[in-house]
Amino acid sequence: MHRPVVHRRDPRLEILTEAVVRLIPGAAPAFVTVTVTETLPGTGEQRHTWTGRPEALAQKQFTALWGRPRPAEERSPLAAAADAKRARDLAGEIGTLAAAGTALESAPWYPARRGDVVIVHYPAAGDFPAFGETYVVDDAEGGGGLLALKFVAHSAALADDEQEGYVGAFAVEAVDCPLYEAWFEAGPHLLTIVRDGRPVHVGGAG
Repeated sequence: MHRPVVHRRDPRLEILTEAVVRLIPGAAPAFVTVTVTETLPGTGEQRHTWTGRPEALAQKQFTALWGRPRPAEERSPLAAAADAKRARDLAGEIGTLAAAGTALESAPWYPARRGDVVIVHYPAAGDFPAFGETYVVDDAEGGGGLLALKFVAHSAALADDEQEGYVGAFAVEAVDCPLYEAWFEAGPHLLTIVRDGRPVHVGGAG
């Protein structure tokens, strides 16, 4: 069995985004922003300013040309980086991974704490229905300030002899950041993190 895969978004939207990023040769996409200003003639005074990510500008252009893009499944950071690598886009590959790391480490709930519950969602794929996995953050055996991500349960339609090697793949024993593998491999859009009984990160929200 294989884990569900996510599909690429509309290639026209990717082309528009890339065209904006390439206005700065060699720029890392994760660190590029766009600023559009209206300057009153004769005064040099800026009246209105719009600032946003290249993706946001590309989406506005896409909508003007073809209407709103259809919702598409997101990709994990590793999957997106692999696409960039295949396209020989080194800046895109590095930028994607850097952006994912920054998003994780700048989250208001970071770092993970003992007792955090991590839920991984897997969309339906073919005839295999959607399912979820539940993990809990705990102290690593032996202490030392390290943490573990322990697999608790899953909802996959699997017989007992089919579970090994298929579920629980994101369990880790003694690391600084127990969320790292799930964040990069599954992707933040497929994760829900609960702390003290309240969700602090809901994958796919918004």
